[in-house]
Amino acid sequence: MAAPRITMDSHHQSNYKRSKTEKKFLRKQMKARHTLLRHEGIETVSYATQSLVVANGGLGNSVSRKQLLPVLEKCGFVDALLMPPNKPYSFVRYRTTEESKKAYDTLSGKEIVDDLGQKITLYLNFVEKAPWKELGLQALPPGLTVIEEIISPEDEKMLLESVNWTEDTDNQNFQKSLKHRRVKHFGYEFQYENNNVDKEKPLPGGLPDLCDSILEKWLKEGFIEHKPDQLTVNQYEPGQGIPAHIDTHSAFEDEIISLSLGSEIVMDFKHPNGVTVPVMLPCRSLLVMTGESRYLWTHGITPRKFDTVQASRGHKSGIVTGDVEDLTLSKRGIRTSFTFRKVRHTPCNCRYSLVCDSQTKETPPSFPESDREASRLEQEYVHRVYEGIAGHFSSTRHTPWPRVVEFLKALPSGSVVADVGCGNGKYLGVNEELYMIGCDRSQSLVDICRERRYQAVVCDALAVPVRSGSCDACISIAVIHHFATAERRAAALRELVRLLRPGGKALIYVWAMEQEHNKKKSKYLRENRVSPGREELTSNEMSAQEVPAKHTPDLGSQDSARPVPSISDFQEGGCDSRKATSSKLPIHTNRTPFHSQDLLVPWHVTGNPGKDRPVEPLGALGSSDPGAVFHRYYHVFREAELEAACRTLSDVSVLQSYYDQGNWCVILQKV
Repeated sequence: MAAPRITMDSHHQSNYKRSKTEKKFLRKQMKARHTLLRHEGIETVSYATQSLVVANGGLGNSVSRKQLLPVLEKCGFVDALLMPPNKPYSFVRYRTTEESKKAYDTLSGKEIVDDLGQKITLYLNFVEKAPWKELGLQALPPGLTVIEEIISPEDEKMLLESVNWTEDTDNQNFQKSLKHRRVKHFGYEFQYENNNVDKEKPLPGGLPDLCDSILEKWLKEGFIEHKPDQLTVNQYEPGQGIPAHIDTHSAFEDEIISLSLGSEIVMDFKHPNGVTVPVMLPCRSLLVMTGESRYLWTHGITPRKFDTVQASRGHKSGIVTGDVEDLTLSKRGIRTSFTFRKVRHTPCNCRYSLVCDSQTKETPPSFPESDREASRLEQEYVHRVYEGIAGHFSSTRHTPWPRVVEFLKALPSGSVVADVGCGNGKYLGVNEELYMIGCDRSQSLVDICRERRYQAVVCDALAVPVRSGSCDACISIAVIHHFATAERRAAALRELVRLLRPGGKALIYVWAMEQEHNKKKSKYLRENRVSPGREELTSNEMSAQEVPAKHTPDLGSQDSARPVPSISDFQEGGCDSRKATSSKLPIHTNRTPFHSQDLLVPWHVTGNPGKDRPVEPLGALGSSDPGAVFHRYYHVFREAELEAACRTLSDVSVLQSYYDQGNWCVILQKV
């Protein structure tokens, strides 16, 4: 049922008394405006224009062009309907302002049914123009080919029927269902614990005879160059996917091919510089990855029930462009993929040595078992890395986070504030009424602060050279998650409290394990499409670019991810992760959910890292050249973990605990 209409003129009628229903609608309308402005930077206006933003009416909200356009056209001639990919809103431009005003009055509060069959309410607001930049045309990753209609519908049916998902578990080719899909292996079993195959233990029977004859045909016709000897069959239900990954270099030869059966799908390819290319794989098409697309770009399938596709359907396969005037939704069906590989028996000698496990000597460090080991880990995988990437890191850190600014601007004029772990000093000049001093472990970052005429010193966050009780407030933004044990994280919290006078407050931000909160993905997960040559920026301090890291495991495809502690595990100083692991630290694949609390996160240097600060050589960490991959240690915090650690401190009261765009945050006060 539509909400009561409230025209623009009635907003200014002070003698007009609204009903409860009207007041409720206006509150939601206002909330929609604030949400658009705060999270998307979309500014609405109070006067009528030809353009409207339609909150809740977007591809990211399971609303297709086919559903929304007829509703909008009832109010007038639609010049354009822009539907940005993965966004829960769209923009509509009418031919006249009168038609736009009619839509505002008629459709605001109107319920429609989305593609999932659920009712949603539209909220319309006027905008001067649609603030959406086209992504522009992109090319397929080099070495990537999609061949449509590679097999007949009859062969497709035979292949699908040849896979027996219910056979006895003693069968060598049987594979239990993974968390995200069902899988079977032929020729060699793919081992998800190490992302490799046991080359000395081939499975009996080899590849199915039906596949053998099809592969021979593709070889003869020139679609492939080598005959595979390993097959993985994946079956995906709608809503399932596979995390972004690169097939291990040393495990397989160059050519990797994948046959899509049953349903089309969009697969995302991601380059180290942050560019994402969504590629449509139609039913009965063959994906061939060689060269750069196989060795350097990650590929994965986002778990969702709908894909964003071209509305015109002028082409079936290839890139799903960023043309917001030609995007809609396609409902996924059950898809079965036959992925063929040829097992490699010699080391890989590809030209992508920085990301090749055969050509690098570096192995991830183990989780520290002592304070000394933790200190050494932080020195190698935090301090030295930030010192080396300081210029490049600083160039990606421009905009202060709104809630940190809010905290600083609410402090009384003349307050003394310490920014512990100040980085390039982006918070030191937020409020000129404060006396702020910054400190950071990186000499290069402190030098940047001083160039900007900020007060900053070099020190460790465990030993800040400031007198006890001398600060009215402290902030620690994206710092404490770099300490490698619960004890050291607790010590960093105690150091913040030591600096505060009685009644002083501290604001603390750490990266969250939960990058999806209240059914909404963080900006870190959502923002994965950028223009070529541009650093990807998010509100999260961890806006490193997507990189295929050395020894990168496909963490999301493992059934037995490392267990993470629960609330009951919180002890003195927080959550002791040593209970959970004794293995090597995993290397995270950026822009994907976390599967471990303690990990290494890649940083990829692109272009000129800084006018006056070339990246210094970092020994085992990698080359100083642009394109080098560095790894930083992180402990990502689970819900309530930071708050629990703060509550173990003496003379401290937790005033507020909240989640902000992929971070857990606490405001505490010294009592």
